Amino acid sequence: MRQPKAVWATAGASVVAFMGISLVDPILPSIAQGLHASNSQVSLLFTSYFLITAFAMLVTGFVSSRIGGRKTLLAGLALVVVFAALSGMSGSVGELVGFRAGWGLGNALFVSTALAVIVGAAAGGSGAAILLYESALGLGMACGPLLGAILGDMKWRYPFFGTAVLMAIGFLAITAFLKEQPKPAYKTSLLDPVKALGHGGLASAAVSAFFYNYAFFTVLAFTPFVLNMSPYQSGGVFFAWGVLLAVFSVIVAPRLQHRFGSLKVLGGSLVLLAVDLIVLGYGNHTTAVVCTVLSGAFIGLNNTVFTELALGVSDAPRPVASAGYNFVRWFAAAAAPFLAPKIEEWTDIHVPFIVAAAAAVIGAGIVAVRRRALTTEAEELEPRHATEDGVAVFAN
Repeated sequence: MRQPKAVWATAGASVVAFMGISLVDPILPSIAQGLHASNSQVSLLFTSYFLITAFAMLVTGFVSSRIGGRKTLLAGLALVVVFAALSGMSGSVGELVGFRAGWGLGNALFVSTALAVIVGAAAGGSGAAILLYESALGLGMACGPLLGAILGDMKWRYPFFGTAVLMAIGFLAITAFLKEQPKPAYKTSLLDPVKALGHGGLASAAVSAFFYNYAFFTVLAFTPFVLNMSPYQSGGVFFAWGVLLAVFSVIVAPRLQHRFGSLKVLGGSLVLLAVDLIVLGYGNHTTAVVCTVLSGAFIGLNNTVFTELALGVSDAPRPVASAGYNFVRWFAAAAAPFLAPKIEEWTDIHVPFIVAAAAAVIGAGIVAVRRRALTTEAEELEPRHATEDGVAVFAN
């Protein structure tokens, strides 16, 4: 927990960046009503955001290796401030979807670089840095719906303005506390992340994470329409969901990995997520609320293990491996918010959850079949050493 101010400034801004993903959850029905849009049209807020984010992953390493990590972070934050503010001023759902795309570009520049900066500057090794990053992710995912509910209950536009203000504060904090990072000796090309996917282990992790992310973002983007609650009620549900996500990603996951090994934890968690989704889709309203919150636990476990696999399973530099991995998995995050309401329109409300559960099972199947490729030689199917270090750091 003893980290330089630069690390805390970057982590704090990361919290707000991840808040931007989930803050629209409680206000999706309000946005649809305010802009006279359908559920599938409003879901494009996620699709445009993550589609641009996916392609931007090919650019982030190219940019940061030329202008440095600090300038890349600040450029990403500046874009988020501008496009979050513009989102709040949108006059139509088309404008809002377009501004969210610009927001996604800024967030991609910031988030991918933030992980590399935290890993490079944090005390305690890569395990501690990953736990700190996952803490920021979990806290952001938990606080995002709460901020969206509090501000969105007054007006659906206010959460966007609130995010712009918080990101501006993050911009000032990083300007003040983060010194310029040394530029990498090797300048990353646009195709390096794609070339990194030639490694069997990294490709397997990315494809498995693709199917997992489809399930993840079905919960995040489609469930608010199913629950059909007020912004405060929906915000409370997703706040509890985010708290479980944070606790299981930071505290529970390292301990389970230490005892059972990363791949067993990942495979088991994906299967349990699939079961949870089936029950969510076919249960009554109370059951759906409970299963939505419970899914945060499995998502937290999966996020931590997938991040560690992506950063450590290949010999590619961490920023390049992370970019290639994220390039693949974010396409699923873009597809799920669009396809889930469409599938409901074509069939019924249960089928989107069946599809999401099937995606989670496929992800688990890839982990099982590609087990050898997902294991580095040093691990020999045992828990990651970085994770064990992270447990000790967190406990202290």
